[in-house]
Amino acid sequence: MNSALELALSAPCEDRALDFKRSFDSRCQREWLEIIKDIVAMANSGGGVLLIGVDDDGRTVGVESPLLLDPADITNKIYKYTECQFYDFRVVPAKRDGQSVFVIQIGAASVPIIFTKPGTYSLDSKSQDRVFSAGAVYFRHGAKSEPGNTHDLRHFFEQQLEATRKSWLDGIAKVVEAPAGARIAVLPPEVQHSPGPVATPIRIVDDPSAPAYYAMRVDDTHPYRQKEVIERVNEQLAGRRVINSHHIISIRRVHGVQKNIKFCYTLNFTSPRYSQEFIDWIADQFDKNERFFDEAKQQFDAIKAEARKVASDIL
Repeated sequence: MNSALELALSAPCEDRALDFKRSFDSRCQREWLEIIKDIVAMANSGGGVLLIGVDDDGRTVGVESPLLLDPADITNKIYKYTECQFYDFRVVPAKRDGQSVFVIQIGAASVPIIFTKPGTYSLDSKSQDRVFSAGAVYFRHGAKSEPGNTHDLRHFFEQQLEATRKSWLDGIAKVVEAPAGARIAVLPPEVQHSPGPVATPIRIVDDPSAPAYYAMRVDDTHPYRQKEVIERVNEQLAGRRVINSHHIISIRRVHGVQKNIKFCYTLNFTSPRYSQEFIDWIADQFDKNERFFDEAKQQFDAIKAEARKVASDIL
């Protein structure tokens, strides 16, 4: 669990980067619009956290599990009202005051997200109400999501300029610190170094004139051993299910995890190392199918039984 999420789960009240929702009903258009408004406002304000299952006074009321809040639905609805494909967020279950809550952790937008369509919902057969208007740019003002002003836009672009300046200075520092004889390669902006799925795929060649890329450390891309995977998966499942080493072994065999470099990295004579993406994938599979662990175990048991039968026939 990252530090921002830990702080959000222990915070007593809302602020610029934290908003509480007592509940969420996916059948209610107004609640969808409120969620979209807050996500966009937080993204425009540098990121933040929505906690579902906490009332406005900071009292934890909890939610029923599983909450019907699909990340794909969030992305689609944001696009519907903004024409922007924003997906820098994640939805995870967590515990607060011993009760189940859901967290939407939101990243920062690279450009301000503008509503291109009004967020309206029906009050009755004759009237409607509006959560946000077309052409509005929302930001966080304290604990509220409100239309932005000149100060908000100025602050947003100042942050972007500061990030660009820092990136340039980091690049200059790398050039200055490079050892004698080192060759400096300028990479296009679309190239991303990351242990996650956003990393740019490359092909390793022996052409000395090709651009220089470097491999990330295994400790960064695959930092977890099996014991730590179990601990973090159980944290994400938040009491809905508790898994052990046999579950991980079953999943690894049945789903060919050791052949998937995104999930697993194995060297000779060492135990496998796993990525955060593997942990997230396991939790996502359980969200989609509550029998995921049982089915993996049954399939693994069947594989072992077949292997014993073949060995017996040979002997």
